[in-house]
Amino acid sequence: MRLSSSAFEQRKSIPRRFTCDGEDLSPPLEWSGAPAKTRSFVLLCDDPDAPAGTWHHWAVYDISADCSSLSEGVGQQSTLKQAVNDFRRSDYGGPCPPRGHGPHRYHFRLLALSIDSLPLHKAPSCIDVAREAQKYVLEEAILIGTYER
Repeated sequence: MRLSSSAFEQRKSIPRRFTCDGEDLSPPLEWSGAPAKTRSFVLLCDDPDAPAGTWHHWAVYDISADCSSLSEGVGQQSTLKQAVNDFRRSDYGGPCPPRGHGPHRYHFRLLALSIDSLPLHKAPSCIDVAREAQKYVLEEAILIGTYER
């Protein structure tokens, strides 16, 4: 399975418009090569370089198995099932590392799942989504972007 973005390449800088210093839009994401038995997807975005430990920026869950992309800015739409991130919001929170902290890596992880819908309580956290999704993962694809302030 492959995850990519037309906005940035693997291990390259994420453009400012997709960060807290810009428009804070979710980047466009495309994927292909999902396993035949995929019944849904989860998309996670985390910063493992955050000073206090991994910072959870975004989790979208119960993405239909026939979906193969998320358009630019879709993270600001309420039609998606989105978890509560570490900004305490249920939408996309773009890269926003501390100033002078150096480059941070942002892991966009797409999980192909063997279940149609995750059994989650109302308003789950990104961690809740990731933990529950791990039980059903068929395959995972990772796209890493960087950003520093």
